[in-house]
Amino acid sequence: MSVDEIVEANQRFYRAFESLDLAQMEAVWAHEGQIICVHPGWPAQAGWDAVRESWEAIFQHTDAIRFDVEDVRAEVAGDMAWVVCVERIRSRATSRASEGAVFATNVFRRAPGNGAWKLVLHHGSAFVTAHLPAGASGGSSSSPASEGSGGDSGSGNLSN
Repeated sequence: MSVDEIVEANQRFYRAFESLDLAQMEAVWAHEGQIICVHPGWPAQAGWDAVRESWEAIFQHTDAIRFDVEDVRAEVAGDMAWVVCVERIRSRATSRASEGAVFATNVFRRAPGNGAWKLVLHHGSAFVTAHLPAGASGGSSSSPASEGSGGDSGSGNLSN
């Protein structure tokens, strides 16, 4: 299987997130085995039921959310694959807009039977730039954000 398939599976995850539709989110996740989701600032949610409840809570408290997914790095190894990326987030919850960045790791497992890539782990943490010695260059600056207040669609419009 190609890295392109994993990048597409990753994009489906972010499109489901932007949709704020629980059925779409359910479709991208595996529902059996070790399933874990860590939203920034939250304890780990283990097992499909807990993961599903976390998405339900986020969707209930978010009016709109848009992602620009950057620095995507993907790898495939047999029936497992992973993506690391930076989520640039714009969100609105109860008429309050926010922007920020999250460093994310998304792990996919190929489903038995149909071979579809399903998410088994999402881990998001605040994106922090490296502290470099004086005179050094590199990194970019951003502010951390919570996913709960706010995939790659690149659609910056929050009016949907």
